[in-house]
Amino acid sequence: MRVVFAGTPEVAVPALDAIAASPHELVGVVTRPDAPSGRGRKLTPSPVAQRAEELGVPVLKPVHPRESEFQAALRALEPDCCPVVAYGALIPRSALDIPRHGWVNLHFSLLPEWRGAAPVQHSIWAGDEFTGATTFLIEEGLDSGPTYGVMTERIRPTDTAGDLLGRLAEGGSSLLVATLDGIADGSIEARPQPTDGITLAPKISVEDARVDWTEPAVGVDRRIRACTPGPGAWTTLDGERVKLGAVAIEESGDEPLAPGAIRVGKNHVLVGTASTPVRLGEVKAFGKKQMGAADWARGVRLPETARFE
Repeated sequence: MRVVFAGTPEVAVPALDAIAASPHELVGVVTRPDAPSGRGRKLTPSPVAQRAEELGVPVLKPVHPRESEFQAALRALEPDCCPVVAYGALIPRSALDIPRHGWVNLHFSLLPEWRGAAPVQHSIWAGDEFTGATTFLIEEGLDSGPTYGVMTERIRPTDTAGDLLGRLAEGGSSLLVATLDGIADGSIEARPQPTDGITLAPKISVEDARVDWTEPAVGVDRRIRACTPGPGAWTTLDGERVKLGAVAIEESGDEPLAPGAIRVGKNHVLVGTASTPVRLGEVKAFGKKQMGAADWARGVRLPETARFE
């Protein structure tokens, strides 16, 4: 088939590469407009745009896909199908109708679970044992279209959202190409999603990522892993924000600590929760570089009464 790929962040690049290497003809790429990046806030192409340019594929960057100029350009490319991974904008009906096989999305959950912008984060936060990826035909509803195929992935006890998303992006790229193959030869058809078991995965805000030390250790651990690398879990010490990397749950035999209380050992830092303490991993204080918790604690010379709020 002639395909136009739509995607924006780094997580979409494996799928773009897989499609470019497939028998399908990649005739164009749609991505979000260049955005400010870095300290200088210089306008920078998206990771997908950069990779498409390396591949020599034409790139379309509409502010919104409802623009008539964009839709005319897309129509001129005569796509049979538009595969999508994390594009970042809602596709209006007028654009959905352009390719004869529609827009096929790779979504990082086992639909109908975790419809929305942050399925991987919510899956970790909820303590799911398994997740996966699903290909489906995009409709105007939120991730509600009929599905083509799925892959499953076990969530490891130490997985951050970044770890898990990386594996799903690689495995999902093969699923997306297989779905395009099946659509092209007529061997698969989309099936309606179940009407039960629907859960939602809205975008996680910076405020959501604030650690609540009155939760049990397992809740603290899941929140931090779900928010790593973005938006980044954080807490405050003496009113200053401190970013936290993944933590380890200590054994129940350790002496308990009050929620948020900090205990500094020779080579470790423990923080109290509503159950057992957690051992801090990486810490990044405001205006400082990220470092191991023990190095951070030595540098700030914490008093015995120090606690995170």
